[in-house]
Amino acid sequence: MKQLLEFLGVVLLLQGAVGLVHSFTGELRGWGLVQRFGFLDGYETYASVALIVLGCALFAALRSLPED
Repeated sequence: MKQLLEFLGVVLLLQGAVGLVHSFTGELRGWGLVQRFGFLDGYETYASVALIVLGCALFAALRSLPED
């Protein structure tokens, strides 16, 4: 379970970073999930930052779990 959550954290960080790169440069079209959701039009940068924060929070929570 911990490995699955680590993978999810990596995906969140990657999607947030791709979203920020797309917001600032316009590159990497078709890579990010944030650009695919129409209700986020105009808020892509905020959503990308939120993904990065959620990924970091997930990693912080995983560090507090006991080792198996």
